[in-house]
Amino acid sequence: MAYRTVGRQATHWALLLGSAFFTAAAPAARVDQSTVQTPSVAPPALMLAKHWRAGLDPLGFLVSEKLDGVRAFWDGHTLRFRSGRRIAAPDWFTAALPDTPLDGELWLGRRRFDRLSGIVRRSVPVDAEWHELSYMIFDLPGGRGSFGERAARVVSLVDSVDVPWLKAVPQSRVPDRESLQLELLQIVGEGAEGLVLHRADADWKPGRSDALRKLKVIPDEDARVVAYQPGKGRHAGRLGALVLEMPNGQRFALGTGLTDAQRATPPRLGAFVTYRYRERTPTGLPRFASFLRVREAE
Repeated sequence: MAYRTVGRQATHWALLLGSAFFTAAAPAARVDQSTVQTPSVAPPALMLAKHWRAGLDPLGFLVSEKLDGVRAFWDGHTLRFRSGRRIAAPDWFTAALPDTPLDGELWLGRRRFDRLSGIVRRSVPVDAEWHELSYMIFDLPGGRGSFGERAARVVSLVDSVDVPWLKAVPQSRVPDRESLQLELLQIVGEGAEGLVLHRADADWKPGRSDALRKLKVIPDEDARVVAYQPGKGRHAGRLGALVLEMPNGQRFALGTGLTDAQRATPPRLGAFVTYRYRERTPTGLPRFASFLRVREAE
């Protein structure tokens, strides 16, 4: 069996793991990279958030809820995932959208990401399901002026379109760090993911930006599955940990948070998974990391 592994004992997996694990995990190990779906077009140029840093002053930022949705870019003609792949939305949903590029999130409500993900990834959309969604707009890609000015134009644009599924993400200000923490705790307690902070005076600029920040009680990140580690003790004969590769190339093992079913049939090699963590080591690796979910390809 052609398993990719880490460490000197990699070649002894057949002895360490029972046949049950190999039977269950075989589909994941035999992923043909030629079948992995890739975007037919280049990913759109979007602004991407960095984590909020202690010591930053929130006074110059506009603050909004971090929606647990699916990022959706409207280029004026087609609705696309962040990867650039087309989203199969109903014609009535996109026909009402303006010819102005929009950046936002398809959203079903708090703590409903899994159902949302299933809806927007269907190759044939179901009208009744899409009537439940909102397209929450937070920016105008490539738009002129400061973010504060663009946010005001978003509100005007949404009002002029006047359809119930197109909405502007509400923006507000907080006066100081203490107020920011109180708002974070309140909104998380109500079921939200966290907050997004965008410098009100910032011009639009694609890529990871100091002007755009996300703040959560427990941060999370995505990483790619590159290998498996065998289980020990009660996990003998099945997956012990996923070996994940971060965007900067660093790797670490993640075993906490996986269910027995996920250990029996782990995420495929090459899949992206989301994990939570509390802090980072001096070398940049996550501490106290815990598996959250598989991130479906977009």
